[in-house]
Amino acid sequence: MNDVEYARLARDEEKHWYYAGKRHLVRRLLERARAPRPDDVLLDCGAGTGRFAAEMEARCQVLVLDDHEQSLSMLRARFRPEQIFALTGDQVPLPDRAIDYVTALDVLEHTPDDAAVVREFHRLLRPGGLAVVTVPAHMALWSDWDIALHHYRRYTRPQLRALFPAAEWELNYVNYTNVPVYPLVWVLRKWRRWFPDRIDERPLPGWANWLLRVQFVGLALARLPMPIGVSLVLVARKQPV
Repeated sequence: MNDVEYARLARDEEKHWYYAGKRHLVRRLLERARAPRPDDVLLDCGAGTGRFAAEMEARCQVLVLDDHEQSLSMLRARFRPEQIFALTGDQVPLPDRAIDYVTALDVLEHTPDDAAVVREFHRLLRPGGLAVVTVPAHMALWSDWDIALHHYRRYTRPQLRALFPAAEWELNYVNYTNVPVYPLVWVLRKWRRWFPDRIDERPLPGWANWLLRVQFVGLALARLPMPIGVSLVLVARKQPV
C-alpha cells in the first residue's frame, strides 16, 4: 500500500465495519479450529498497523512481519524489537516449523507470486499448524481502489483453494464473505470510474456500520456455502506429515 492508504487505515480500522469485523471473524475462526494457547506462536504476515496482532497478544505469543517502512514504524511503536521481522527477500527469517499459526489478512493479493508465499507458510508452520487467509474476491470488482492498494489480483474460491493443495493442507473452511453487499459494492466500484470523490469511503452512520459488521461476521460464521461475495476467507491446517 502507499503511505496515504496506511494513514487512512490507521485512522479508520478501530471501528470501521470491515476492518473490525475482519479481526473479529478471524479470531472466532481460530478459536473454532483450535483456540490459541499461551505458549503457541502466531505470525501475522503483512501486519500493517499491528492492531490485529496486538489484540492476539492476550491469547498467545505474537510475531509480526511486514516489508513497508511505514508499517514497520507503526509496529515498532507497539511491539518489542524481537517480535518484529522486516521482510527483505523471499524467505521469512525464521526456521522451519517455528510457529503454530500464520495469519495473512488481505496480503496475498499484494504479492506477485502468491503460491510461493503459501509455500513459505507451509515451511514455517509446525505439523497441524493453522493458516488463516483473507483476500478480496472477483475481478468484476476491480477498481482504482485495488490499484491504490497495489493489488495484483482478486480471487475466486477455486483460485484460492488451488494455492493450498490437499497433499500439504487440510482445508478447514473456505467461503465468500460480505455477500449481501456485493451488488452495492459492484455499483460503487463502477461509479468510481467516473466520479473520483470515492463516495464509498465516506463515514457511515453508527447503525449502518453496525449492520454491515453483523452481516459480515454473522454470515461467515454460519458456514453456509456462498456463491459470491466481496471477499474470501480460508482456514487451512498443515498436514501432519
